[in-house]
Amino acid sequence: MPKFEDSIDVDVPVRAVYDQWTQFEEFPRFMDGVEGVVQADDKTLHWTAEVAGRRKEWTAEITDQTPDTRIAWKSVDGDENAGAVLFQPLDGDRTRVTLKLDADPEGVVETVGANLGFLERRVKGDLQRFKEFIESRQSPTGAWRGEIHGDQVTDA
Repeated sequence: MPKFEDSIDVDVPVRAVYDQWTQFEEFPRFMDGVEGVVQADDKTLHWTAEVAGRRKEWTAEITDQTPDTRIAWKSVDGDENAGAVLFQPLDGDRTRVTLKLDADPEGVVETVGANLGFLERRVKGDLQRFKEFIESRQSPTGAWRGEIHGDQVTDA
């Protein structure tokens, strides 16, 4: 399964950056190809996206969520993928966002695309658009401050 990792520094405090990232249904505003994300409950996300010209749907489960630090997930049906986004406070009101993604390309077109670096470029573009989105707002569209560790969900 190909692994990708990229980081971007954002000129917004870590709390606001993290809080915005918890607003999964807003992802189509800055993630290329993502048509929709529906949050079924605190842990479950249903994704619809266009990948290599094909519409894909899958369900992901949040496996770990620690405020201002980390959100990790894995797919539980549909296309196989997993990953984590890490939030690191920097000097002043800046935050480093690191996205780690493991995605299993399906079929020849996706495999060739992965080998040519299309997914890496998409991730880099998504991070840049997220930076522009949150920096232009300076405050999140919402927040969820609960925690998830395996099957245990704790509301804030």
